[in-house]
Amino acid sequence: MSRPATASLPGRLDRAADWGVYALAAGTLLGLVAFVTNPVPDPSFPWATLPPSLRLPYTQPRIEHWPVSYTLAVWLWVFGLPFALLAAYRRFAPVAGRRSAWLVGVPAVLMVALTTYCRYFWPKPDPATWNAPAYTVVCWAYCSSYVTVWSTLAYAVAAVGVAAFLAARTDGDRAAVAAGAFGVLALPLGVPALYYATTESD
Repeated sequence: MSRPATASLPGRLDRAADWGVYALAAGTLLGLVAFVTNPVPDPSFPWATLPPSLRLPYTQPRIEHWPVSYTLAVWLWVFGLPFALLAAYRRFAPVAGRRSAWLVGVPAVLMVALTTYCRYFWPKPDPATWNAPAYTVVCWAYCSSYVTVWSTLAYAVAAVGVAAFLAARTDGDRAAVAAGAFGVLALPLGVPALYYATTESD
C-alpha cells in the first residue's frame, strides 16, 4: 500500500504550519530591509554590509544592537521555524522518514547545532542584551547573559530530544513521555515534539 501524498495535521495546527512558512518569508524580507537602511545591520557580522550607493537615505532606529526590522525578522524566524518544521513534516514525512524523525529528531539536532554555534562560533555583541533572539527559552537565557551554565543546560535539553527519538524505535510510550518533556523544555522549537507526544506513536 502506497503512502499518502501528505501527512495530515489538525485544522488549527495545519493553518499554523502555513503561517510558519509565511513568517520565515516575511522575516527574510524584513531582514533584507535592514541592509538597505543601516550600514551594519548586525554588529556580529560587520562585513555584511552594502555600499552606500545601494542604501536608502534613512537609518532605522535600533532595539539594543539591531535595527527594528532586523529584530522583527529574527523573532519571526524564531517563532515561525517550529511551525515551518510542521509544514515540512506534512509535506515530506510520507515520502521519507518516520514521524519521530521529523517531529523529534529534527528539532533535537537543530538544537544541538544552534547551541554549538551560539556557544563556540557566534561573534557575541557586547554587552549582552535581553533582546537576544534564540530558538528556545534556555538558549535565550544563554544568549542574553553569556553564562555558560545555560548553554550546558541547552545541551542537556537537546539530549532529552535525542533520547526520545532513539526510544521511538523500541518503546513508543517512553518516547512519547520523553518527547513531551523535550517539547516543553525546548519551547518554542519543541512544538513539533509536543505534537508528537500528544498523538499516536510511529
